[in-house]
Amino acid sequence: MATRSTITSVHPLRAVEGGRVTIHGTGFLADDSASVTVGTEPARTSFASTRRLIVIIPDGLDGGRVPIRIAGVPGETAYVQVGAPWATGLHQVDNPVFDADGNLFVTYSGSRGQEAPVSIFRVTPAGTREPFASGIVNATSMTVGPDGHLYVSSRFEGAVYRVNADGTHDQVASDLGVACGIAFDADGAMYVGDRSGTIFRVHDAQATPFATLPPSVAAFHLAMSPSGGLFATAPTLNSYDYVYRIDREGHVRTLPSPLGRPQGLAFAPDGMLHVVDALAGASGVYRFAGEDTAPDLVVSGPGLVGLAFGPKGELVVTSNETAYRFD
Repeated sequence: MATRSTITSVHPLRAVEGGRVTIHGTGFLADDSASVTVGTEPARTSFASTRRLIVIIPDGLDGGRVPIRIAGVPGETAYVQVGAPWATGLHQVDNPVFDADGNLFVTYSGSRGQEAPVSIFRVTPAGTREPFASGIVNATSMTVGPDGHLYVSSRFEGAVYRVNADGTHDQVASDLGVACGIAFDADGAMYVGDRSGTIFRVHDAQATPFATLPPSVAAFHLAMSPSGGLFATAPTLNSYDYVYRIDREGHVRTLPSPLGRPQGLAFAPDGMLHVVDALAGASGVYRFAGEDTAPDLVVSGPGLVGLAFGPKGELVVTSNETAYRFD
């Protein structure tokens, strides 16, 4: 008697085009002949066993809650949330940033020393992309400060700019090395990562070394936790790297579970840390339920570099070229 095929779960439950999702169940064909569709599009199977299929999310989907079906398995078998492309034509090297109105700010960072025609774009909730700021060479990392202004670093100039509502900007800090990640604490002090190994604390326009990390081959990425701890990633040429936690006195420790190539990081509205891992074959967003627990893959997608949570809980993840939105 033939074994009846069943699906028991899908992991992760969110993905973007090109992402890998695993279908768990029983009675699958243990080869690549299984016919799987995601929405109306056929999906390529990259691994098959009788209890597990790994499939690639196809291009061309509109996004939203999409059914996954396997030929020969009756009924609507499972669902995955697919991120819809929201902005393209970018050069994003760190997190995008939401403002309080739900507008998303993204960069065209460019190669070193390149002054792109537009440094920062604003993407409206309706999906309209419009030029916002120009003249910032290699716009790198962004955050919204306590004053509600957008702040952006220039890794080429080693500086940070405050961007006004009309897109004009003023330099507020300089001599910061290869300036990358930015974060603010509850007292209004700004922290900037110099990827050559220093995190600076900037207060009243004065920058002082705050903490030291191993130099990065890409960038320092920073995020401030709700409890006031500064978190950082700094990918190197190692086979894996840790997420760093830095206390108010500048003491550094690592979270126990490393990732392959950790990059952008952010805290969700529920306070949980989310980190992008850009390691080929395992790229996606990982959620840390606690600092001492192993992270769980919650969004799968190739070549991701950053993420941001919006004022209504929406999530955006970005590759270098595209921002994808989950509502």
